[in-house]
Amino acid sequence: MTCMAAAGAATPAVADSVPVGVPLDAVKTTLGVDTPRVATGVPVPIVGAPEAPRFHTGDLLPTPLLPVLPIGTDLGHTLLSSPVPNLAGSPATDGEGSLDAPEARLLARTPGAIVGAPLSMPDGSNFGIPNVVTPKLGLSAPELIGTPTALLGLR
Repeated sequence: MTCMAAAGAATPAVADSVPVGVPLDAVKTTLGVDTPRVATGVPVPIVGAPEAPRFHTGDLLPTPLLPVLPIGTDLGHTLLSSPVPNLAGSPATDGEGSLDAPEARLLARTPGAIVGAPLSMPDGSNFGIPNVVTPKLGLSAPELIGTPTALLGLR
């Protein structure tokens, strides 16, 4: 029982983004210049369940025929900071510039295919034989929903 509890505790949780630090220390030691610091999170897309096709009166095929897939992800927290020398022309005014982008949730939906059959529903006035109609063919628009933001700072 203890082994099962330890194995369950050691299982990693599913993360929406994986934190990544970009190592630039070798550039600083090699060239002798201050390097920017970069830390970000790599988004991990999570695919949701496809939307179910809907049948409409008078159509032989469901709409959309190719289902729309929702894909959600979290953009990880990103911080980029870099030394900015001689802001006002004097070494006493050295500072640091930064770009800070907090986490943001994004949702995307793939386009769906809308296809119509070249035949109508059975026509009672034509002895139950379907009529030939112009087929429909189209795509629903893809969607991207989210509000990523960024803050630019100077110290």
